[in-house]
Amino acid sequence: MTVKLYGLEKCDTCKKARNWLQRHKVEHEFVDYREQRVPAETLKAWAAAVGGWEKLVNRASTTWRSLPEARKTPESAPEWTLLIKEHPAIVRRPVLVTGDGQVSVGFNDKQFAQRFAD
Repeated sequence: MTVKLYGLEKCDTCKKARNWLQRHKVEHEFVDYREQRVPAETLKAWAAAVGGWEKLVNRASTTWRSLPEARKTPESAPEWTLLIKEHPAIVRRPVLVTGDGQVSVGFNDKQFAQRFAD
């Protein structure tokens, strides 16, 4: 199964997810989305897969809280994708995409154990 983990290199949660995948011998590719920007179409697909932009974006992040109020109310997919392009750290981390097309955000041991159960 092809596994891609998207996140930020220095993110502690991303490091935990990567370590989990390595410990359980799940081959994967890590993509730092600050270095390799995610195309708008992919962001739209992720948002649809996880239940909308509100689920994809971390409104508790320092980056989100520091945005001007006017930027915190995007009303369309193009506005969301532009905001994420400018501030990739607002995406919940990590984003896990498997070859079967499943997308999930965040990390916890139980969630990954269920996802990669033999």
